[in-house]
Amino acid sequence: MKIIMLGAPGAGKGTQAKKIADRYGIPHISTGDIFRANIKNGTELGMKAKSYMDAGNLVPDSLTLELVMDRIHQDDCQNGYVFDGFPRTIPQAEALEEALRADGQSIDYAIDIEVPDENIVTRMSGRRACLGCGATYHTVFAPPKTEGVCDRCGGELTIRDDDKPETVNKRLGVYHQQTQPLIDFYQDKGCLAQVDGTKDVEEVFQDICELLGE
Repeated sequence: MKIIMLGAPGAGKGTQAKKIADRYGIPHISTGDIFRANIKNGTELGMKAKSYMDAGNLVPDSLTLELVMDRIHQDDCQNGYVFDGFPRTIPQAEALEEALRADGQSIDYAIDIEVPDENIVTRMSGRRACLGCGATYHTVFAPPKTEGVCDRCGGELTIRDDDKPETVNKRLGVYHQQTQPLIDFYQDKGCLAQVDGTKDVEEVFQDICELLGE
């Protein structure tokens, strides 16, 4: 079972990707994890990626695809995999499709977790992180016992720059411009499945399991 997770930042696709990986015994693959693993292991591809990252540049699509294809050829991917955060653009999706076709593979499902922008802004702007131990909270969904104070270590809670409303809105703008066209791309391929991401995490997961045939 080969799956791509789609959805805006904060839609919960990473959470659902991990749950799918656990349920179906397939690896959860993100490009960030691939980059870190290859750099840590000092592979040739990893060193190439590091040279771009160290210079503050984006890793080119061609190199990212090489790293992705190298990852899915590992033994734990024999029964499939779930991609989280890749592909992000139409050129990446087209290159991935071509590489998979040459490899005798294809994507089974592209799962789009649908959440309105206003819900995402509320979700992300409510996040709080502890400066001391890194514990995370949410002002609505998982508040600390004392406002602004970490339950675990008593440290100060803060809102990360990435979670500030203005930053979230900017990221959503980039998503709609670059990544949302992937929904139409996979719709045309006949493998798109959409779920309501405004529901409880477990309800969303049950909806996904149903569409995967369980």
